[in-house]
Amino acid sequence: MKLLIKSYCNRHRFLLVVLSVILLSALSREGFAQEPPPRPLVVTVTQNLGFGAFTHGAAGGTITMSSSGTRSSTGTVIPLNLGYLFSAAIYQLLANPGTLITILNVPDVLLSGSNSGFMTLHIVTPSQLVITTDPPAFTLLNIGGTLTVGNTVSNPPGNYNGSFDITFLQE
Repeated sequence: MKLLIKSYCNRHRFLLVVLSVILLSALSREGFAQEPPPRPLVVTVTQNLGFGAFTHGAAGGTITMSSSGTRSSTGTVIPLNLGYLFSAAIYQLLANPGTLITILNVPDVLLSGSNSGFMTLHIVTPSQLVITTDPPAFTLLNIGGTLTVGNTVSNPPGNYNGSFDITFLQE
């Protein structure tokens, strides 16, 4: 009976020593339990939103520039290819990979015309995106919009300009 208890105690001590060695070796290895500190989001505009040349026709309608760079129209608005540039807005975003960026809704913008008149611009943005690149590489964000165009009387031909602000929340 004594021999059985002694053998059990020795086995128990042996397991305790082995577990201690494993635990100490695990603790001595370098490990990272925390992600890198947040990098403030840096936003650079590389291309402005542009709708190019178009004619509004008798009744007007809309002209849309998608985030992928395609242009379409509704109503009597006809896109024209007269050499004027049309493009989605392009932003470069720089932050740590895995950073969640929430984009707040952009209110509609009133564009003023060079020959009087106003047009309404509705900006189309994604609601969220995740940064996927390691700095100094950047993640691209393309933004499109829809321009509401009136008839010839309310929107005489000319250049229409305005600006919009986009609010990015970094999480």
